[in-house]
Amino acid sequence: MTTTVRVPAGWPATEEQALAVQDELRGRVVLDEPGPAPGTGQVTGVDVAYDDARDLVAAAAVVLDAATLEVVAEATAVGRVSFPYVPGLLAFREIPTVRAALDALPCPPGLVVCDGYGLAHPRRFGLASHLGVLTGLPTIGVAKNPFTFAHADPDAPRGSHAPLLAGAEEVGRALRTRDVVKPVFVSVGHRVSLDNACAHTLALTPEYRLPETTRRADALCRRALREAQA
Repeated sequence: MTTTVRVPAGWPATEEQALAVQDELRGRVVLDEPGPAPGTGQVTGVDVAYDDARDLVAAAAVVLDAATLEVVAEATAVGRVSFPYVPGLLAFREIPTVRAALDALPCPPGLVVCDGYGLAHPRRFGLASHLGVLTGLPTIGVAKNPFTFAHADPDAPRGSHAPLLAGAEEVGRALRTRDVVKPVFVSVGHRVSLDNACAHTLALTPEYRLPETTRRADALCRRALREAQA
């Protein structure tokens, strides 16, 4: 079942308003909790797909058993795009539908894995951090590409990593999930340590470069968007 989402009342409509919200919420990010142990409980992937021509965004939330990576539950939501495209403010386009998909789940999501960034963001408040603060859930970001930050190339074997740097500050890690394959870029969102975020990412990548959470949520949100067009 797909939830239909309206833009929330009072949602930021301008870049200035969105930046003010980021400034207000950033101080609420919790960085001193380790988070759930990898391979235990449940872990949920969230992702979105856009139809710019129809001004639609579809979000999916897919809950996996963290030990077996079998699907436990899933939910989708479709709504109007809630904010214009502005680099660094993409969370404002995605969060209303992502939250609706999470809210529609029949079980607790556990750790939430976002296809994007947390602290590895120019304003240290990417989607994973924003979503974590608003929901109170432990969150991490696992991105396909780095976002303006420097990093060395990790060693070739799976599990190798290199710091993702903003000057001298480590904001995340480039993590090799497959031998000799391009790394993914892991950052803390909320209520999880960076070491634990990387351990979760490795636990979620037994076969492919990207986490199973992201792979499943990506396929489901694309399907939801196609069905919304029918």
